[in-house]
Amino acid sequence: MSKKSQHVVKGSKGGWDVKKGGGEKASRHFDTQEEAIDYGRQVAKNQKAEFYVHGRDGKIRSKDSYGNDPHPPKDKK
Repeated sequence: MSKKSQHVVKGSKGGWDVKKGGGEKASRHFDTQEEAIDYGRQVAKNQKAEFYVHGRDGKIRSKDSYGNDPHPPKDKK
């Protein structure tokens, strides 16, 4: 996990946690993944960080970047 990132991961005792990349402890715990995603996305936007959502199996399900993207998409207009 990168330092400048936020991750939504399955909580060890159920529910979902939002963790800073490289961190062991959750910054916040939520009952639902949807609540954790909403909170984690906002934190990532504020920190201009990467945002990862992990599935129940621990694999990355989706990823968003709110920082300076070194490879921004090319506009095809």
